[in-house]
Amino acid sequence: MAAVAHLIDDTPEQQVFKYIVVGTGPVGVRFVQEINKLQPGVSIAIFGDEPWAPYNRIQLSSLISGEIREASLYDAQDISRYSNVKAVYNNRIVEIDRKNKRVRDTGGNYYSYEYLILATGSKPCVPNIPGVNRKNVFTFRDLNDAQSLMSRSVRTRRTVIIGGGLLGLEAARAMQRFNTEVHVIEHSNWLMFNQLDNRAGSYLKQHVESLGIYVHSGCRVGRITGDEKVKGVVISGSVVADEQLIECDTVIIAVGISANVDLAKQSGLNYGKGIRVDDHLQTNDSSIFAIGECVEHNKITYGLISPGFEQAAVLSHYLNKEDVNYKGSVTSTSLKVLDYPVFSIGDNSLTARARETHIYQDHQRNIYRKIIVINGRIRSAMGVGDWAGVQRFQQAVEDRRRVWPWQIRRFEHYGVLWSDASSENVIDWPASSTVCNCTGVTRGELGLACKHGACTVDGLARATGASTVCGSCKPLLVEFVGGNAAPEPARYFKSLLTVSILLLIACLFAFLAPSFDYSASVTDNFSLDILWRDSLFKQISGFTLLGLSIFVSLISFRKRIRRLNTLWDYSAWRFVHVITALLIIGALFIHTGFRLGDNINLYLMSVFTGLLLVGALAAIAIGYEHNLPRRLAKQLRGYAVWSHILLLWPLPPLLGFHILKTYYF
Repeated sequence: MAAVAHLIDDTPEQQVFKYIVVGTGPVGVRFVQEINKLQPGVSIAIFGDEPWAPYNRIQLSSLISGEIREASLYDAQDISRYSNVKAVYNNRIVEIDRKNKRVRDTGGNYYSYEYLILATGSKPCVPNIPGVNRKNVFTFRDLNDAQSLMSRSVRTRRTVIIGGGLLGLEAARAMQRFNTEVHVIEHSNWLMFNQLDNRAGSYLKQHVESLGIYVHSGCRVGRITGDEKVKGVVISGSVVADEQLIECDTVIIAVGISANVDLAKQSGLNYGKGIRVDDHLQTNDSSIFAIGECVEHNKITYGLISPGFEQAAVLSHYLNKEDVNYKGSVTSTSLKVLDYPVFSIGDNSLTARARETHIYQDHQRNIYRKIIVINGRIRSAMGVGDWAGVQRFQQAVEDRRRVWPWQIRRFEHYGVLWSDASSENVIDWPASSTVCNCTGVTRGELGLACKHGACTVDGLARATGASTVCGSCKPLLVEFVGGNAAPEPARYFKSLLTVSILLLIACLFAFLAPSFDYSASVTDNFSLDILWRDSLFKQISGFTLLGLSIFVSLISFRKRIRRLNTLWDYSAWRFVHVITALLIIGALFIHTGFRLGDNINLYLMSVFTGLLLVGALAAIAIGYEHNLPRRLAKQLRGYAVWSHILLLWPLPPLLGFHILKTYYF
């Protein structure tokens, strides 16, 4: 420490910042963005050892394959708009002076901090394979690697990828750009071993091979052959009887990552697989925190970007003096691997009995889905192939939501737990539901951004970061923007509301008002009760009521009767439906005087008036729904319509018994 102090004393000037962030990767940049929202104008310095401004690492394979240009990598990571942020690139922090709360860069400059945030990320694992240091052996982790591979992709004729995980498969796709023959070597028995099971891995392998990529699973690379340059790899394994040579001129190693702990290690911070932190993301130094892939929390390191974003958000709020804790992340993967959807959330290595594992398969569409339900609650889910409403499964696993037997049966037959899962619009999701898995943006955050004027896909991306990493959630943003358009009122909604309110008042009158009494004398010239005393009037009103009931039932089934559908549109028939219901309540008065009666008559009147009452409420909900929150309007309409349908079923048998009783006796 004496040598360090001597160097500090020789430094002519030191800059002081409240926050110093080490690492210009996505997580370090996200912390800068989050803390600026909470503490605008606070002094921040961020250091990166790469020569470029922060960029989107997820899209490096798209850069190599020529799908995007390099300039688009920087869009979502731009921090140049913050005048309070000093961004220093191509300049590594090489030392932390914890005693004086300072860091030293490669140029010997010192910077003081109040809080130091380590977001040093991870580095690629390079296995100890003989020949791994030969020329044309590459790793695939950063923009340096991507640029080297872009140059190499023009000349290579056969490339071997060591590693069948996400990064290896993305590298395989990228290297096919100029018709290069690509082989993927995976030592596990299936691709994406950590995210998928054997069946899902076999579906993925089938898809990868259909693209012309050769897959060798269950194999290990014994050595890389060649003199100065690569000439081939020798593999062996359970599916290879003897050692097999695959001739190639390029090898890419993508077998995993390890946390960058060197700076923490030499500074005396606690570390294991990563830099050890508590629930506040704090190290054993109260002024130093760590986030992202370099972190070990509760003996877990996360190799995914979304937990890092979650940590950045929690830390920014904690440093803003808020009472928040990081309790770990539910690891999830939801993306397209070589244009093939792959989804995995939760711990799919859970020891579950066979009866707790439920599977749906569709071989023709290459779809496979699996959920694990323990003690009636969903604990994990995975799948490959198209999966509508997959974000709802993610939320269910995160909440450990209860799953009922009929839902499990539905999943095994149709691949969904909820009957409306495929049709539900993203705007109807709960506010806590995650829309963008990469950035952790929820539906509630999108709604808040939209209220502040960000009501386009690009505007939402700029305001929240959603869709700026892998882009797979962009269709959901399009759906969200469309759903936020001003809802169109139902046709004839004013007339519909007027008649529905009249019907509601009449129904309430029928229930609550006293019934009309019979006349005290039968000698009066005319009395209203003749409608209920005279047999002819009773038959006329009764059959009128029956005819109107049959007519309104036909209107309810108008979609099944083509001739009716050709007369008017749906809205017109709906209005006729409500008008007829109003006529029915009038006929009901003429027939009964709103006397509820006894026994079967009581049941019949209760069902009749209840049916009309609920129908009136349903029509009011439809007529007014354009003025209500979309989710609330949908729920009210659904409850009213289904109650209307349920009350309809007892009506025909009760009506039949009533007619039979009247004419039989």
